[in-house]
Amino acid sequence: MSAGPAPAPVTTVAGVVARMELIQDSLPAADGLACFNRMYLDVTRRVVGELHTGYYADPAFMTKLDVAFANLYFDAVDAASDPITVPLAWRPLIEDRDVPGIEPIQFALAGMNAHINHDLPIAVVETCVALGTSPTSDSHPADYQKVDRLLDAAEEAIRQSFETGTLLAVDRHLQAVDNLIANWTINSARDLAWTNSLVLWQLRDDPSGYQLFADSLAATAALASRLLLVAV
Repeated sequence: MSAGPAPAPVTTVAGVVARMELIQDSLPAADGLACFNRMYLDVTRRVVGELHTGYYADPAFMTKLDVAFANLYFDAVDAASDPITVPLAWRPLIEDRDVPGIEPIQFALAGMNAHINHDLPIAVVETCVALGTSPTSDSHPADYQKVDRLLDAAEEAIRQSFETGTLLAVDRHLQAVDNLIANWTINSARDLAWTNSLVLWQLRDDPSGYQLFADSLAATAALASRLLLVAV
């Protein structure tokens, strides 16, 4: 994306969707970032579509979480034109977004990996601090799991939208990569992200410990994305 002043953080779910639509319109369809953005936009529409239906016990909390979560992704997008400033968890996708031989589903899952395994725990903590609550208070765990149920029902359709025939045709020595992509799931990542959010919450008053653990999440997410983005 072109360099320039970074847009202000979004403050509403409508703003989240609008920003994702703008990103999608500004990138070639084959761009790795566009592949992830397409999946994320689909997921976001499914999640926010239930905000005003009574599906969530605390829609205000879920709205705040969705916005905080998305803004961490937008920070990575805004940094994409200056590789030095790209958050570590996002560097594999940003650096390899135009590498030939990487399938769209690989880009999409690498983005989900960075966003869920690194950004989501941070977004949970930021949301709880902003609202004066905690991850385990009230209906927050149950509402978080309700998103899991939505995504579980939608993930296969989302994956299929990226696939044309066989998921990946790989040589024998790359079979492990094929298995990694086939077995990576959004809900499994979200389960781990919830556990990590509880750790970060306990560390919130220890800036050094908090940053050390957040950095470890970033490094782990970056390594997983490198594996997901092996060109085949």
